[in-house]
Amino acid sequence: MYERIDLHTHSNCSDGALSPAELVALAVHRRVELLALTDHDSVGGCEAARAACAGTAVRFVAGAELSCQWRDREIHVVGLELDTGDAELGAHFAALLERRRERMQAMTQRLTRAGLPGAKLAEMTLSVALPTRTHLARALCELGVSEDVQQAFDRWLKRGRPGYVAAQWPTLEAAVQRIRGAGGIPVLAHPHRYQMSHGVLRELVAEFKAAGGLGLEVSLPGMAAGDADRAASLARRFGLEGSVGSDFHQPDLPWRPLGRFAKLPDLITPIAARLEP
Repeated sequence: MYERIDLHTHSNCSDGALSPAELVALAVHRRVELLALTDHDSVGGCEAARAACAGTAVRFVAGAELSCQWRDREIHVVGLELDTGDAELGAHFAALLERRRERMQAMTQRLTRAGLPGAKLAEMTLSVALPTRTHLARALCELGVSEDVQQAFDRWLKRGRPGYVAAQWPTLEAAVQRIRGAGGIPVLAHPHRYQMSHGVLRELVAEFKAAGGLGLEVSLPGMAAGDADRAASLARRFGLEGSVGSDFHQPDLPWRPLGRFAKLPDLITPIAARLEP
C-alpha cells in the first residue's frame, strides 16, 4: 500500500504555477509514491506528467477537477484514472473552455466600468491556455492594482465585488457521468470549503452518491479537526471511499505542501486501493 499519496494537484495547464514536469520533479523530491494531476477541466498536462514519472518511483494517475453546479453553488468533482483520449470528455472540456473565456471577457468588461484597465487585464488573462479567476487575480497583482491574489479576490473578484460574474457550469450529475463515461473514479472535492450547513452538505453528498460518486476527500491541508470528522462521518454514512490530496498549486504556499501521508480515519476505505498497479 502506498504511504505518501497526493490525488489532487494542479499544474500551469490550469491555475498552478509549475509545469507538469516540474510538478513531478517536486513529487519525486517529496517522496510521493502515488500522484494524480487534476487540473481544472483539463487533462492537457497529463501525458507530460506521465512521461516525467517514467523511470521514477512515482506511480502516475491521470485526472482532472471538473467544475459543476448544484443548487446554484459551484462544486468541484475530481476524476481519477481518466481515459485522457475519451472523445466525449474532450468535447466536455472544450465547451467549458469556451465558457471560461466568455466569463473572463465579461469580468474584465466589468472591471473596465469600475475604472480598471480591463483591456490589458483581458489580454493578460486570455493569453493562457485555460483562463481562471486566479489568472485574473495574478494580472491585477502584476499591474499593481492588488498586493496579492487574496486581496484581488476580496476587493474585485469574489461574489458581490465589482468584477464578479457568475459561472454557468454543468450539473453535478453531468460531471459525475462524464467522469464515469471516461472510465474514471469520481471524488467529491474539498467538502469543507463549500460554506454550507451540515444538513445541506449531507444532501449534496447524498446526491453525489446517487449520481454515481465513489469517493470523498477526507484528508486535505487546512481541514480543521471538526471538518475532518464531518467528512469522515459522511464518507462512512454514504459508503464513499476516502481520498487524500493537497490541492497543490504553487510551492510558495507552505500550508499546502505537495504530498500527503496516507493516514485515513478509522473505517474509511482508501480510494487509493483502486489505483494499485
